[in-house]
Amino acid sequence: MSPPTVTILDYGSGNLRSAQRALEHVGARVTVTADRAAAAECDGLLVPGVGAFEACMVGFTEVGGPQVVGRRLAGGRPVLGICVGMQIMFTSGVEFGIQTAGSGQWPGTVTRLDAPVLPHMGWNTVEAAPDSLLFDGIDAAERFYFVHSYAAQSWDLDEDPASPIPAAKLTWATHGSRFLAAVENGPLSATQFHPEKSGEVGLHLLANWCRGLS
Repeated sequence: MSPPTVTILDYGSGNLRSAQRALEHVGARVTVTADRAAAAECDGLLVPGVGAFEACMVGFTEVGGPQVVGRRLAGGRPVLGICVGMQIMFTSGVEFGIQTAGSGQWPGTVTRLDAPVLPHMGWNTVEAAPDSLLFDGIDAAERFYFVHSYAAQSWDLDEDPASPIPAAKLTWATHGSRFLAAVENGPLSATQFHPEKSGEVGLHLLANWCRGLS
């Protein structure tokens, strides 16, 4: 079986090369580009992101990121957001009193953590969702690497329990306040932490995601 193809969307934000190396390590064939056709046609699309929500949304919009992600999800094609790449999937973000529109794939607002020390920088455990695919085979005591001051702190998607579509799998972490550390919602998944900086356990998570691309 041929390796899955993954495009890392280059919109001027993110640890592109470290993410590329991590994905290649787990067997993916990786392209780093802003090309919309490549982003649309690959088996999996990774949306990175570091820095401010507003700056990331500017770059993401300039390369047509919201449209590319929207079309992929409409066709059931996997997308993985990392750090601010997760945050911009929500409706909006508020930083320094300024509200910025996100891509709106998920309802909700990204807000500042209520914690005595910010940024939340370093290793932390997570409360993985039951039956999570991303965290399959990962021990609950494992730690992941976080660098952020803002996060989605609630899940506002109204899901019908009678629907045949599985409910989103939510993984939580705590730093002062409780926040979403990862979400798996159909073809759209995202992590607030950096799997590409989380050593062997991060590689395990990326390998789990890549296995779902074929």
